[in-house]
Amino acid sequence: MWTLINQIFTTHHAQNAWALLAVDGAWHKILPNAADGVTNVHLLLTTARANGKQAYVVLDAAKNITQVYL
Repeated sequence: MWTLINQIFTTHHAQNAWALLAVDGAWHKILPNAADGVTNVHLLLTTARANGKQAYVVLDAAKNITQVYL
C-alpha cells in the first residue's frame, strides 16, 4: 500500500526498527530476517520520511514490514 511515514523508531538492539504508517496510524516492525535487510528497509523508510514522499509498504500476515518501494 502507498503511505506516508509518520515516524520512525529504532534502538541499539539488533534488528529492531519500526515505522508508524499514516495509512493505518499503527506501528509496524520491520521483519528481522537479516541485519542488512532491516537496515535497507529502514533506509528507504527514512528517505521517504525525510523527503515527505510516499512509500509502497508490503506487510505480512502479522503486519510486519517485509518490503518497501520508493
